[in-house]
Amino acid sequence: MKFRRVTSVCALSAALLAAFLVRALPVNAAERGAVAQKALAAAQLPAATDVRVGGDDKLTRFVMDLTGKIDIAAFALANPYRVVIDLPQVAFKLPDKAGEQGRGLVKAFRYGLIMQGGSRIVLDTKGPVRIDKAFVLAADGGQPARLVLDLTSTDRASFLRNVSLAKPPVHAPAAATAPKVDSDPRPLVVLDPGHGGIDTGARGAGGEMEKDIVLQFAKTLRSRLEHSGKYRIAMTRSDDTFIPLSERVRFGRSHNAALFISIHADSIPKSEGQAEGATVYTLSENASDAEAARLAEAENKADVIAGVDLTAEPDDVANILVDLAQRETKTYSTLFARTVVGELKATAARLHKHPMKSAGFKVLTAPDVPSVLVELGYMSTKDDLKLLTSEAWQGKTANAVAQSVDTFFAPRLARGSAAKAPEKGN
Repeated sequence: MKFRRVTSVCALSAALLAAFLVRALPVNAAERGAVAQKALAAAQLPAATDVRVGGDDKLTRFVMDLTGKIDIAAFALANPYRVVIDLPQVAFKLPDKAGEQGRGLVKAFRYGLIMQGGSRIVLDTKGPVRIDKAFVLAADGGQPARLVLDLTSTDRASFLRNVSLAKPPVHAPAAATAPKVDSDPRPLVVLDPGHGGIDTGARGAGGEMEKDIVLQFAKTLRSRLEHSGKYRIAMTRSDDTFIPLSERVRFGRSHNAALFISIHADSIPKSEGQAEGATVYTLSENASDAEAARLAEAENKADVIAGVDLTAEPDDVANILVDLAQRETKTYSTLFARTVVGELKATAARLHKHPMKSAGFKVLTAPDVPSVLVELGYMSTKDDLKLLTSEAWQGKTANAVAQSVDTFFAPRLARGSAAKAPEKGN
């Protein structure tokens, strides 16, 4: 009876929250309905409320408190060593900085959305481990439901044998669907907000997350481009969902994108000094400098961060860059990159001292789609972070990038208009 009363109170609270949001937000009827549905869905999700790691280098236990019993699946991956726990979508309400420090066999762990309806926990381990137990206990005796994972140390040969026998489930988060307008001659521009879900990207000093900042910027840029009526716009993600790097590239190619713009916000370790301003990157087998190489290496680890099985992926992206990056596509990519830098400079935006660079970013490897990666600024730099989180700055910068798109496509659109113009005398 007590449990039923608690459940009823929770349901009533969720309904009140949804009603408040509907009245408080100045949106139309359709948007109010969507807001209400999201609020109710979020309130009804099981939640992770606490987490702890105990043990030593021989046996380590990972425990997460939950508001209800759920099903889980756990498996291990190599290169680097990590353990993945897949679970239904949950609301992670864990203490700040949870996962930054591990214990025993666990170096650190992270968590978040991996796909719509599914969450994931990824534990980085100090070496090869064996999953001894993985289960969820129902709430009992005043104790919450608990996810329990026991890890034991093992040798590499045994680890690889166990991994090969226990093939991990295949997760292919679906990228956002592009508008189906095959007869529409307008160029399709794909906007790719970096990171998402379990992969938060860089973090600001106040806990700001790159994945949130770049998603908001992409939505602002989408609005600017759609307003012109000249283009069709698609986004690789329009919410907090993880999309693998290969899927982002595949999305642009499969929808015959005319331009691919990946959006990020960099961070640099304090030990490496300080940097500021926006940078525009194009694809190159050889990085233009050490900083570009560092960033490409970090960004290319997105799939590893999310616990994606990379055994089918090439070991070294550089081995395929020469074949993939066709000369004409690289030329157009460079042309657009220069245009973006010029427009940003004209709007008095903060630019990196070397605003045009190149490196082996996996997300730019489509051979037939001009692609650039725009680093809006450095989240590790106080002044840059202030701008990155400013709605006014995002609007101004989005206008500059939108103008770059106009300039890039102007010759093509002009040719299209001329072809449609009636001949004199008709």
